[in-house]
Amino acid sequence: MRLSNRKKVPVYNFFNILLLMMLSAGSVCFIIDRMKFDVLEEKSYLLIIIPIILLIINYLYGRQIFEYDSEGEALHFRNRNIVPFIDKPLNDEFPKYKLIKFEMVSILFFSRLYLTVSSKNGGSAILKYETSYLTRKEVNDLKTPLNKVINANKEKRHQE
Repeated sequence: MRLSNRKKVPVYNFFNILLLMMLSAGSVCFIIDRMKFDVLEEKSYLLIIIPIILLIINYLYGRQIFEYDSEGEALHFRNRNIVPFIDKPLNDEFPKYKLIKFEMVSILFFSRLYLTVSSKNGGSAILKYETSYLTRKEVNDLKTPLNKVINANKEKRHQE
């Protein structure tokens, strides 16, 4: 099964550009108000603070593009930001039999996927992906094949 929200890139780009335009316009209005008019007095700082807070929240919200592919014998996960220089993209591929468990954690508007994968030395590694931009249906579509893989792995381990 494949899952991707790449088609939403234009929406995310529009939102990022809108935030940057708000910051630019707020900065210009702040400078003009401080230099010439001084109508807003101390409230003029809000013209810069509010867009900066929105940009920080947008950044903390996580990587926008999430791709998942479970066709074949491997699981492939990609998680990247639409602005390439902000975050390093995550790109992991591993055999299905290495998946031990997964957990979806949602706190307020932030959502993360934690995968526990067995490693070569007998231990385990935890892989983290940001899924805040996925819809509820996409999250459910992701959970279903992951549960199937985990159940198949448990049966194989139980038989051995």
